[in-house]
Amino acid sequence: MSTKSSVVLRDLTFEWPDGAVALDRLNGTIGAGRTGLIGRNGAGKSTLLRLIAGVLRPTSGQIETDGEVGYLPQTLTLRHDATIAELLGIDRIVAAIRAVEAGEADVRHFDAIGDDWDIEARAGEALDQLGFSAGDLDRRVAEVSGGEAMLIAITGLRVRRTPITLLDEPTNNLDRLTRAKLAGFVDQWPGTLIVVSHDLELLEHMDSTTELYSGALATYGGPYSAWKEHREQTQAAAVQAARSAQQALKVEKRQRVEAETKLARRERTAKKTQQQGGIPKILAGNRASKAQASAGAMRSTLDDKVQAAQAAVDAADARVRQDEHINLVLPDPDVPRGRRIAELYDADRTVVVQGPERIALVGANGSGKSTLINQLISGTAPLPDRPHGRLLTELVGYLPQRLDGLDEDASALANVQQVAPGTPAGTIRNQLARLLLRGDSPDRPVHTLSGGERFRVSLARLLLAEPPAQLLVLDEPTNNLDIASVEQLAEALDAYRGALLVVSHDVAFLQRLGVDTVIELDSDGRMHQRRELEG
Repeated sequence: MSTKSSVVLRDLTFEWPDGAVALDRLNGTIGAGRTGLIGRNGAGKSTLLRLIAGVLRPTSGQIETDGEVGYLPQTLTLRHDATIAELLGIDRIVAAIRAVEAGEADVRHFDAIGDDWDIEARAGEALDQLGFSAGDLDRRVAEVSGGEAMLIAITGLRVRRTPITLLDEPTNNLDRLTRAKLAGFVDQWPGTLIVVSHDLELLEHMDSTTELYSGALATYGGPYSAWKEHREQTQAAAVQAARSAQQALKVEKRQRVEAETKLARRERTAKKTQQQGGIPKILAGNRASKAQASAGAMRSTLDDKVQAAQAAVDAADARVRQDEHINLVLPDPDVPRGRRIAELYDADRTVVVQGPERIALVGANGSGKSTLINQLISGTAPLPDRPHGRLLTELVGYLPQRLDGLDEDASALANVQQVAPGTPAGTIRNQLARLLLRGDSPDRPVHTLSGGERFRVSLARLLLAEPPAQLLVLDEPTNNLDIASVEQLAEALDAYRGALLVVSHDVAFLQRLGVDTVIELDSDGRMHQRRELEG
């Protein structure tokens, strides 16, 4: 593994064309090895990767990289008629080699090839690990699954040997087997690898964890679990320090009040003595002047102590993270345990979704999970020899992989009012606040919201609809969500008392939901039912 490649950020600032500031004078260093880049949705992780990759240009500041950068964006968009060589990113080199081998001596071919005369052999060796070969370079992307396409694209970055590689949410839509292959690649990755991911298992393969939080980068030398334990310890210490500082401030304020009381008592006694003629006026005046000077010095000292204690409180409070949690109060969808909500079929069996049951639908990429969900929701005729289903209730909420069901020009509040017209606006605002949509967010057009905020609007439409849904169907709901948002989604669903049917490859998320039944689809279109998730 290389020990030289790294990324250095110096006062990096990036503003979008509308003036919104994504990153403001960001400083930091990401060293060699494998780094997990984490942070909340909207923190600027993907923007930072695009800046490092050169897709975006900084508004100001500098990015220093020790070598060429390879980049896999969050959404892999390639034409279905593109070749595997194009997906690998080596098509120009392969074409140049073939042209030279055919007798062409154009200098541009040699420039394109550089030192990569063995690119096809290296690509073949890497493709062999995926069940392909160098002979597949001319095959079309449409002939491979989405998971295979993602691994081939990542393999292309390995083959090209860029000193620095950036992967943005590489496990989205990958099944368990494909995720395991990706983890194996990561373990052997040469040079510097920076991965943005909410996949807790993948983050355990990192050498270090860097968090983008509150506009600053902080790095911990260990995988996510070690970073999380460290954060919890430091936060516990920060909370205790904040309490101690607050207590010290109370003591200083109390002493300040007590001192004022003593000074006032002394002043009254001195005035009373002077009025009774107990001492000469000149001596009394001198004593009064000295008393005032002493009182002023005491007040100044005490004020300094109060200000210092307040500063200590402010500093201690600043070290305490304000991680927010969702706490919804939802209406009862009235789903008795004996009520049949939906039925799923294959050639051999029928699975009944009954009562407030929580079912996970799992299976390899291409097994037909989304097809089954789409057929169930739309009520269309099933495909031959494929699993299918039918709904036994009309009160169904559906969250597709793409959050494209929102009115982009309407506000978050208006979008929820569309499905809950009888609910007072104030009640909806209160529920949106519990979903962490506060301030002016409920009144802003949806197209101006961050990805995390858009997701919570979609979730609000599901959970706050009237009448409440008796069945929620969620298709890969954790895609593109940060770790905190995944936890918040689980918290929101904890409050839901209807039936759940969830398609997901995220085992940790499914465990968090407390799944009752697991239905696995195999490649032959058969359903297999079990009670426990397989990690």
